[in-house]
Amino acid sequence: MRYDLRELPLAARYKILNSTVTPRPIAWVTTMSKGGVVNAAPYSFFNVCGVEPPLVVLGLLKDLRTRQLKDTATNIIDTGEFVVNLVCEGDAEKMNLSSVDAPREVSEIDYAGIETMPSEAVRPPRVATSPVSFECRKVAALDIGTHQTVMIGEILVAHIADAFISDPGKLYLDTPAMGLIGRTHGAGWYVRTTDQFKLDRPVFDPARVKKDDEA
Repeated sequence: MRYDLRELPLAARYKILNSTVTPRPIAWVTTMSKGGVVNAAPYSFFNVCGVEPPLVVLGLLKDLRTRQLKDTATNIIDTGEFVVNLVCEGDAEKMNLSSVDAPREVSEIDYAGIETMPSEAVRPPRVATSPVSFECRKVAALDIGTHQTVMIGEILVAHIADAFISDPGKLYLDTPAMGLIGRTHGAGWYVRTTDQFKLDRPVFDPARVKKDDEA
């Protein structure tokens, strides 16, 4: 089947992207409003997008009914700060609970019983049980279209739990032991990252390139 995304309605485009671009890492984003309310919300339209400076990108969808920014985007734009916490399987239930459509004055930290720790370079706290947390400052917020904001943030400080550092000097990390989870197709489906395989990056072999007279 061929689908022209220029002609499809929003719901159909979302279904295609959500069901094919998998697995997606989850950014469990903590922010703080100007009034001091701490927000926590998971986003799977997320990835790293640079190393000099180190950058993360979030695709923050707006409220589909009002087309207004949700709490996470509002807080980041207002304060310029946020923390990306990666999600381990042990935190799955609390992460899912924090995805509720809570009123702005309600903190998902309290609602979902999320344990936090103070950050160093930004005001929003980090999730204490997260294997990895990135303290970030907003670099750019781009409204592209009517239903989304693309948020780019620079990672200022990275926190990695000591249990997952195999060799501090060489920065060898035991990533499989973190038990990170990701999003897959449809509503409510997740994936574990425990079933892995390795492929070494190949070295270019000129013999594999056909010469013009052999083509």
